[in-house]
Parts: sequence; C-alpha cells; structure tokens
Amino acid sequence: MRGGPGHPIFGLIMSRIAQGTPMTTFDERERAFEARFVMDQDLQFRITARRNRLLGQWAAVQMKLTPEETDAYAKAVVQADFEEAGDEDVVRKLLGDLTAAGVEVDDATVRQALSDKTAEARRQFMEAQ
Repeated sequence: MRGGPGHPIFGLIMSRIAQGTPMTTFDERERAFEARFVMDQDLQFRITARRNRLLGQWAAVQMKLTPEETDAYAKAVVQADFEEAGDEDVVRKLLGDLTAAGVEVDDATVRQALSDKTAEARRQFMEAQ
C-alpha cells in the first residue's frame, strides 16, 4: 500500500487539501520552473537580437557601408526578425539587400554567417554573466 489510502502521509495530504492548505512544495517548484522558463526565454530573445545586430554588421561590411549606415542597417536587421517566427525573414532580408548591393552571396553563406553569429552572440552573453 505504498502511497495509497492506507499510507499515513495520504491522510495528511487529504486533510490539507480539504482545509484548502496549499501544497507549498509543489507550488514553489512550479513557480521556480515558470521563473526559469521566463529567464530562459528572455535570454534567448537577447541572444537572437544580438545575433541579428552582429549579422547586420557583417552584411554592412560586405556592402561597404559607412559606420552610420552600418549602425542603421544593424538595427533594421534586428527589426526584420519581428516580421515572422523563425529566421527566414532575416535570411531573406540579408540575401535581398546583399544581392541588391551587388555582393555575390548565396543562401548557404548567409546561413553560415547566421550560425556563426549565433555562436558569437551566445558566447558574448555567457562571458558577460
């Protein structure tokens, strides 16, 4: 009868439930998991935004933009990521802009840069903590 109605702890749990006493251990654990999830999501958002800024700077160098243009372009790449879920909006923007600027680039090159900049952004955040 491990843990069943005949177990001493079963009566204690049932009496707490009947009294409306919260099961704090479970509640605290649930809150801790929720807080961790929020922190993880926030960190992922920051890493993605940093990655997009780094990608914008990388593309700006390819297009030979001025420092002022580079800053504005990096911000535009960050904004482009809000168009749809995933990375396709960023890849599409970079490919389109680089091609329009006369830079010979293919999808694989942009995706490799995306991968490289993701790792760099993650490393930067881990070093800062």
